[in-house]
Amino acid sequence: MKKVALGCDPNASSLKEILKKHLETLGHEWEDYGSDDPIYANVAFKVAEAVAEGKHDRGILLCGTGIGMSIAANKVPGAYAALCADPYSTERSRKSNNANIMTLGAQVVGPELAKSLVSIWMAAEYTPGGRSEPKIRRIYEYVDNHSVK
Repeated sequence: MKKVALGCDPNASSLKEILKKHLETLGHEWEDYGSDDPIYANVAFKVAEAVAEGKHDRGILLCGTGIGMSIAANKVPGAYAALCADPYSTERSRKSNNANIMTLGAQVVGPELAKSLVSIWMAAEYTPGGRSEPKIRRIYEYVDNHSVK
């Protein structure tokens, strides 16, 4: 069981409700960080901070396209958000890139595809020591050396 932080803008609140139920069927806990703020970055920052601080294992953010949420979440040190729209990239975002936040576009993916992508993403795990390890380490190193102290 993983603890998941969820958040969205008003455009994606219906999909977020569907994904809450889906996470429960997968056996995961969730905490809702809201959907009323039209400034999606505010929700993205809250979810990303909670994940980066270790309060949640993973985060899921939704907006119209998922792009804005991904950009905003990636501004938080320790948050690694990936836009997920297809099964292969979704799986690789975890297995190769160790993303701890997935973003989805409610106007891009339908409810059934979104549930499928969440299932794939929640089941996928990063394995340290593989081909991607030096690449991931370089990202972490950059963040450590360039974060505002």
